[in-house]
Amino acid sequence: MAKRKGKGPTPKAEDRHWHAKRQRARAVKSAKRTGTPTVGPGSRPKASGAEPARQGRPAGARRATGETPELVTGRNPVVEALRAGVPGTTLYVTSGTDERIRESIQIAADRGIPLLETGKNELDRLTDGSVHQGIALQVRPYRYAHPDDLLKGTAPLIVAVDGITDPRNLGAIVRSAAAFGATGVVVPERRAAGVTAGAWKASAGTLAAVPVAQATNLSRQLKAYQKAGCFVAGLDARGGVTVADLEIASGPFVLVVGSEGKGLGRLVADTCDMLVTIPMPGAAESLNAGVAAGIALYEVARLRS
Repeated sequence: MAKRKGKGPTPKAEDRHWHAKRQRARAVKSAKRTGTPTVGPGSRPKASGAEPARQGRPAGARRATGETPELVTGRNPVVEALRAGVPGTTLYVTSGTDERIRESIQIAADRGIPLLETGKNELDRLTDGSVHQGIALQVRPYRYAHPDDLLKGTAPLIVAVDGITDPRNLGAIVRSAAAFGATGVVVPERRAAGVTAGAWKASAGTLAAVPVAQATNLSRQLKAYQKAGCFVAGLDARGGVTVADLEIASGPFVLVVGSEGKGLGRLVADTCDMLVTIPMPGAAESLNAGVAAGIALYEVARLRS
């Protein structure tokens, strides 16, 4: 049987002479469109021995200082975040046909937030495959204050939160802190809510005026505040004194608010100079942490006035 004549098997795409050049061109085009450097096949830098140590930033500093950008995805979440004044750095869209997307584009333009039109595949990559509905807002990383920076004036009023894991509760507490003249809010660095887009929305923009600090160890930080002359009171149902009767709150004062379910942690409660409570003659056994903080701060502000 005679063999068929031909040019042999078809080579794979990656074996062809033009493949690497085309991949590099695609990477450059993607980088121009998204503003994100893209390294594709044929353009990856060659390894040259061990990776040099990074300078100027200790391990874990990226997380502790809030330097990781956050993406808000979806038509409703994005437009609500923009309405609430969440600080965005870039608005990514694939099209502007939806009414909510058009409103988001308008708000972003009014606030000077850069708009970047991108393809669906690129937005899938940026959002790590989450449901984005053709739009995503990159939120500016939050810069946490140092806990000692909150000791301002002769009689600082500081709010410390313990066990708060819902960013919306944190945002509500910050909003109350702003309303009643607190100098700042302290949150634990680990296993606690941080300043996210959800916290920004719940704070109604007051996060721009009230600094939030992170403490590596909340109990240790409370002791540092005590050494600085502050009286530390923990808000707890076991308290024997009501907030309204806490006259010492007129001086340097730290109010510690726990979670709705577990309340204050044992070490934090033991560190407090006193446990105080909010009288509740009604049927409810507890209050939402944000509501409890608002009531307590109102009483503290009244005593301080």
